[in-house]
Amino acid sequence: MKVSKLAVKILENDSVVYYDPIYHGRTLKVIGIDDDPVEVMEYLLAQYKEKGYSIVVFDTSGHFPTGLFESVLRIEEGNPAGLDPLKMARMGIIKDPYSAVTIVQTIYELDSASTDKLYADFVTGKVNSIADAVRAKKNYSEVILEGYTDLDEMLFSGDPVRIPESGLIDLSGLNSVTLTGMAFLILAAAMEDKRRVVYGLYDVAVLTFTGAGNAGLPLLTRPARRRVAILGTRYPLDQVLSIPGPTLLLYNDPDVQSAIYESQGVPAGLRAFIDKGEGAYIWRSPETINIEFGKVLKLQS
Repeated sequence: MKVSKLAVKILENDSVVYYDPIYHGRTLKVIGIDDDPVEVMEYLLAQYKEKGYSIVVFDTSGHFPTGLFESVLRIEEGNPAGLDPLKMARMGIIKDPYSAVTIVQTIYELDSASTDKLYADFVTGKVNSIADAVRAKKNYSEVILEGYTDLDEMLFSGDPVRIPESGLIDLSGLNSVTLTGMAFLILAAAMEDKRRVVYGLYDVAVLTFTGAGNAGLPLLTRPARRRVAILGTRYPLDQVLSIPGPTLLLYNDPDVQSAIYESQGVPAGLRAFIDKGEGAYIWRSPETINIEFGKVLKLQS
């Protein structure tokens, strides 16, 4: 079987089964129970690190091993996090100023007129932060204040965060799924143009549960050369199963396995029960759907 330089080992049966972003799709979903997705993700990410790729993982669980990473960035509820998108745009951390303003629009549901006014005030230097926008006494100020909380203020306060080139971004200190989605969107906007990088998202169902978090997903998963995204979850929600790209199905309850097979379009005659330590790798080509079974490969303890 032809494989590219980006291919990594994923399963083993009579031969090795590879995940190849070039031929299978650049976003891989890993679905299982307990910490099974984490163990598989760690194994895949370690292979990409050996290939010289930067590794950036967003973790909402607090369980992701830190051994692969040179740095760990922890975002905690109630502590200054430096995630004000307007400040980050002013500092050049978010490259496109309008993207920073649309983040505010997404989080606080501004209409187009208010968004354009905020952008004009930002470009002309009248507003340099979300705190400035709140104090501006404009229409957009009133809309922002309807959803603005003390926890939002803490998330945005402080010096703009330093984004690691390679590292673990630990979001487990955010108890609010709303704050988690906001933080993910802002950080994703700052990283969307990186290359020679592999993104790991765990748990992707938590990261994308809110509108803000869901808006951050395509920033990191849209097809781009020299970039791969590996998404892990314990929650096979429709919003996760509908993400384009191949799927690695790990051991799970029989009815859950059936639902995942169904969602991925696997015909009944090609399905098999996945036991502990096994996996089913499902990927599409323009002509057909493909499924391969085998033992799961992971780092040895």
